[in-house]
Amino acid sequence: MKLIAGNSNRPLAEAVSAYLNKPLSEANIRRFSDMEVFVEIMENVRGEDVFLIQSTSYPANDNLMELLIAIDALRRGSARRITAVIPYFGYARQDRKTGGRTPISAKLVANLITAAGADRVLTMELHAGQIQGFFDIPVDNLIVAPVYQPHVEQKFAGEELVIVSPDVGGVVRARSLAKRLHCDLAIIDKRREKAGVSEVMNVIGNVKDKVCIMVDDIADSGGTLCNAAGALKEQGAKEVHSYVVHGVLSGGAVARISASPMEKMVITDSIAATEAVRVSHNIEQLTIAPLLGEAIRSIAEERSISALFK
Repeated sequence: MKLIAGNSNRPLAEAVSAYLNKPLSEANIRRFSDMEVFVEIMENVRGEDVFLIQSTSYPANDNLMELLIAIDALRRGSARRITAVIPYFGYARQDRKTGGRTPISAKLVANLITAAGADRVLTMELHAGQIQGFFDIPVDNLIVAPVYQPHVEQKFAGEELVIVSPDVGGVVRARSLAKRLHCDLAIIDKRREKAGVSEVMNVIGNVKDKVCIMVDDIADSGGTLCNAAGALKEQGAKEVHSYVVHGVLSGGAVARISASPMEKMVITDSIAATEAVRVSHNIEQLTIAPLLGEAIRSIAEERSISALFK
């Protein structure tokens, strides 16, 4: 087995390498003067089981091209099996046509990864589970609940908890964590009556005097979670926290979260933290390196990955 890291999230790749006690293979990934991507694998990979770790986070297109070109380099180097380890699959939000003459970019990216020569994909908490079906190669979509559960149990021991889905689409994810923690579930029903009018938020479920934990897959601008936190507070919630898998946190998201009613937002290191995230007083980062490491080991040893979540 060989581990290779792209440039998108080197700290996570190094953490996975340390967990597996397997050094990262040397690779030269650089840019020409016109920003073309060049990849050279500096070790022999012929007949090897190779895991290429690369999130397609900001800058999404650059990191995607790095991933594709590195896969091509490994394929031409006669690697036996190439697994694209994509902790954050950046185009997952474009999983359907949202109007006339709009793309399904998640499907296009799946085709590109397959055509480049990947044999399988390992990712985490896809925005929509059906994206696995966009690929014609095996896809393992890890769930983050095993990372969240011990953290929540330790931090909120003795509190009356309710897990909250910030929208109807995230109910399955929220219910999974609520089931593990044996606590209630609430749902935020949001709707925009017309363009330019702020969303109306209704809380489905009892949150009064309870500690609310919102669970979501992606926080980009942070607006939905901040508005949902306000709605929960208006319904009498004791405290509001959020657990988000992929902290995109673009633009003024960090400042917006800092000024929101949320006591704390917990994100994973599927995306490398910016300086604003690192110094924020109410954003905490949990590592997914052990979970990714165990999944990589299971694939390499041809063992079940679903067993990790039982």
